[in-house]
Amino acid sequence: MKFGSTDAYVAADDLTVAVNAAVTLERPLLVKGEPGTGKTELARQVAQSLGMPLMEWHIKSTTRAQQGLYEYDAVSRLRDSQLGDERVHDVANYIRRGKLWQAFAAPAKVVLLIDEIDKADIEFPNDLLQELDRMEFHVYETGETVKAKERPVVIITSNNEKELPDAFLRRCFFHYIRFPDLETMKKIVEVHHPGIKQDLLQAALTRFYEIRETDGLKKRPSTSEVLDWLKLLLAEDMRPEDLRKDGRSALPKLHGALLKNEQDVQLFERLAFMARRGG
Repeated sequence: MKFGSTDAYVAADDLTVAVNAAVTLERPLLVKGEPGTGKTELARQVAQSLGMPLMEWHIKSTTRAQQGLYEYDAVSRLRDSQLGDERVHDVANYIRRGKLWQAFAAPAKVVLLIDEIDKADIEFPNDLLQELDRMEFHVYETGETVKAKERPVVIITSNNEKELPDAFLRRCFFHYIRFPDLETMKKIVEVHHPGIKQDLLQAALTRFYEIRETDGLKKRPSTSEVLDWLKLLLAEDMRPEDLRKDGRSALPKLHGALLKNEQDVQLFERLAFMARRGG
């Protein structure tokens, strides 16, 4: 089976090529792109399309690479030893399997999502080099070597918040998800809002792309935000003429779904003020 667009996910041709190439090469797929462009959802759709279970490891700023392998709970073992618990004689009782171990031990091939790897410390990717390359690691407390029964399909996402090490990049197949053009965006909207009136859709997307291309914008609205905006427009029964730009207010209707900080709101307020003065 090969990955392609699904009923719930519109994948551009270059993205499907990248996913299938990474699966064929058995290399981790490193996916970058703006927040809200569907990077995390991609892993879920790949798993569904290929008929594989999905394991998700969401990275935080405090996440350590070791947690993906296993953690040794020495505190619990000490407590049990004080209570005379028989479990204390087997150190394996205090080993907690991480997401990589779970993926390696799975009886069938799985999709492993390592989400937002750039949130972690800069050494985090380097600490996983050998494990992702060889698909095995050593458990020092028990002396065993854990080796993947089936090499998982690894999808790693990054919002480009920090540069990743070259040694890590060499081991990945890379793809950057470009922001959808107008025609692709229409297909995405149709998946989430089937049957939406074309005149409303055209007016909303025209306004949306005008906002994204405004000079000085600190955070450009993403795909997920335009979908939320359209949901609100439909709920409020907005008409196409309600969305067209006018001189009285440069702010779009229900702008809180699109503009996520006060600097951008103030930018559009200044643009409206200048337009009125110019008029």
